Amino acid sequence: MDKRERIRLGAKIELARREFFYFCHALAPDFYRPERNFLVKLCNSMQQFYFSEDDVLVINIPPRHGKSRTAGLFAQWVFGKNRHEKIMTGSYNETLSTVFSKQVRNSIQEVKAHEGKIVYSDIFPGVRIKHGDAAMNLWSLEGGFNNYLATSPTGTATGFGASLIIIDDLIKNAEEAFNADVLEKHWSWFVNTMLSRLETGGKIIIIMTRWHSDDLAGRALRELPELGYSVRHIKMKAVQDDGSMLCDEILTRKEYEQKTSAMSTEVASANYQQEPIDIKGRLYSRFKTYDELPSNVVRIASYTDTADTGGDYLASFIYAETKDKEAYILDAIYTKEPMEVTEPLLAQKLYEHKVNLARIESNNGGRGFGRSVQRILKEKYGTNRTSFDFFYQSKNKEARILSNATWVMEHIYFPANWRHRWPELYQALTTYQREGKNAYDDAPDALTGVAESVQDYTTVKLFKGGLF
Repeated sequence: MDKRERIRLGAKIELARREFFYFCHALAPDFYRPERNFLVKLCNSMQQFYFSEDDVLVINIPPRHGKSRTAGLFAQWVFGKNRHEKIMTGSYNETLSTVFSKQVRNSIQEVKAHEGKIVYSDIFPGVRIKHGDAAMNLWSLEGGFNNYLATSPTGTATGFGASLIIIDDLIKNAEEAFNADVLEKHWSWFVNTMLSRLETGGKIIIIMTRWHSDDLAGRALRELPELGYSVRHIKMKAVQDDGSMLCDEILTRKEYEQKTSAMSTEVASANYQQEPIDIKGRLYSRFKTYDELPSNVVRIASYTDTADTGGDYLASFIYAETKDKEAYILDAIYTKEPMEVTEPLLAQKLYEHKVNLARIESNNGGRGFGRSVQRILKEKYGTNRTSFDFFYQSKNKEARILSNATWVMEHIYFPANWRHRWPELYQALTTYQREGKNAYDDAPDALTGVAESVQDYTTVKLFKGGLF
């Protein structure tokens, strides 16, 4: 190698030490090319995040665009900047997390075989794997202890503290994305295991395809800011808004259309456009809202679906029914609180809204619940204004919900501020899936009861001298 080439190589190595993108370019020049703007943007954003005061970075990128590869290189670069970092990575299962770990470890250990090829030790010569402490999923650097741990939702993180947590694609496929139980387990693992291992001042990077509104990325974006975390978000679509591709060299329009032609619209949107699968597959695509009640209200009624088991929700809607058979939701209860809380709560709301007819499903203890509400109304509020209808619901729940969905969207109105007034209820209704396993169906079940009551229940005036 001549002097000019050595100078050029030295400049390239120095730039790789300072800039994460050029670190990637030095080790994998065929993929990390400067003309691939999205990779430059991704790498620069990760570097900025590392040196910022922000706590969490969520990255949503299509398949084949280097998200896992970039995450592994970032772990290496971070060790080069600070060999005392303690990095914990989490992937879908132990196999994938171990592969991720081995790639990081092996790259640091790579021996130079050609004078003109840059390896990790050229860039960060002081960073080496500790001899005798280089297991596949837990290893240390020289001068450190347990610098790297690879784990998964089924693995362990006992005794390991992390200054940087990198989570890479927890969801395996569309079936898991539709499974509310799996999504809840991912969140519980993240909150109870991973967050508990984060050291003071530590950072979190979540890299994944956006599958569902309640996947780890979705809940992190929605809930972590409420817990005081500062969150950044990078979102890249395979097909840009102007119809161009994110990177034609990686995925052409023709290839995209070939690949997505065999997929459902929902899966294609999730994989390539970072549009959560439940937005395409949700049962209710819209809900009507109102600011003021109409003048043709003929009755105030309620429909209550009591909790079937201790883990279910009690769902109750109080609504105004109009002469032309429209329903305007006035109030709602959606809670897992026990009966000693929900019985007086419902009684209070029936009294406050001067409800004329209260329908309560009598399945699984519903009749006893209703009798208690009726008694509280009489003893505490001294009124028998509300007539009660305790009935057994024998129709198939799923069939009822599906068959009434269109009517619900066309004829039931919610208060304009209902998203903020009842956030848990809003989430339950707007993410309920037409197909797939839903964690709870109590809210759509009760809303369906409102629809059936307005359509089928004989409208009678249960009051005298006016509406209320």
